[in-house]
Amino acid sequence: MPTVSVGDIDVNYVLEGGGPDTVVLVNGLADDLTTWDLQMPALLAAGFRVLRFDNRGVGATSKAAGPYSGAQLAADTKGLVDALGITRFHLMGVSMGGMIAQAYALAYPDDVASLTLACTYAAPGPFCSRMFAMWGDLAPVLGVPFVMRDVTLWAFTLDFFRRREAELVEFETAMRDLDMPLHAYLAQLAVIQNHDTTADLATITAPTLVLAGEQDILIPVALSEEVHRAIPGSRWRTVPGGHACLWEHPDPFNAAFVEFLGEVSG
Repeated sequence: MPTVSVGDIDVNYVLEGGGPDTVVLVNGLADDLTTWDLQMPALLAAGFRVLRFDNRGVGATSKAAGPYSGAQLAADTKGLVDALGITRFHLMGVSMGGMIAQAYALAYPDDVASLTLACTYAAPGPFCSRMFAMWGDLAPVLGVPFVMRDVTLWAFTLDFFRRREAELVEFETAMRDLDMPLHAYLAQLAVIQNHDTTADLATITAPTLVLAGEQDILIPVALSEEVHRAIPGSRWRTVPGGHACLWEHPDPFNAAFVEFLGEVSG
């Protein structure tokens, strides 16, 4: 896969499709660009050009010392799209990626044709803060793959555990084999621990969809609803599944996203 030098790092990316409108996808904590494998067929079939990449600290992108911030990872994204000559695009971020996307829309509003924020929040609050502090305590002792396997319990629904054993094992194996150094995991963890756009979201003017898995318990649906209420004119959708709804139920997730893109593009 190609890379682009952006500031102090090299960013690994994939750019696919030939449509006139570009969609830029931003991953969550400890997730690489394969996060979006189940979304790519729908986006390409709808005629979009799609950019996905590994955030700073994961995959084949450089794993510089941290801690990182949402603004810093948004600046990385800006450097990448500028290097590729992408001037205006539809921005989608899930979980931590949604926080980076918020930071991007606030810092570089002229770039954003539309904004989709999935399974994310404006600030962690007391519930998520305690969860993430626990992950930060566990990772140095038990390792990043152990913590990421624990995340599976929060990300998928009861029905997934009951009925889709083979897929569950596949995800657990991927988490167990995750190749992410401790310093990079903790550096990314700082992004979600310190994110707070509560006072700024009202200034976002791009057409915005806030999307949540209706059974999300990792980032509770109420926190995503707060993002929706804070952004003037934003649209609100829920889809089946929990925090990992884009993997557990990709078809309704993709349908909601592509429908929104169709309404705001061209």
